[in-house]
Amino acid sequence: MTPIADTATTAPLTVVTFPAEIDTATADAIGEQVAAALAPGVRAVIADMTATVFCDSAGISMLIRAKKRATAHGAELRLLLPCPNVLRVLKIQGVDAVLPVYHSLDEARAGPWR
Repeated sequence: MTPIADTATTAPLTVVTFPAEIDTATADAIGEQVAAALAPGVRAVIADMTATVFCDSAGISMLIRAKKRATAHGAELRLLLPCPNVLRVLKIQGVDAVLPVYHSLDEARAGPWR
């Protein structure tokens, strides 16, 4: 079985690579991967959505829950999201007002600390 999301840690940043589709079938497992990435000392989790081409309401809810969990751990969740179609959906739902969105991994790594 292939993992739903891959995680790479370089404290204080952790990168969680998201799959092509985030929906009701995958959202909970991805959320668990993000939660697991919030290890002590991690200040930011980068949700690498480079391969993501579809994200439904379950995925959006998972992102909001993951943001709240990160904040509770004294960390932040950053979205690496170059796909314009997925970004458009997240903007319509106002997610870009709650979570910082970056278009490259370098930008996400260098993003300002909150």
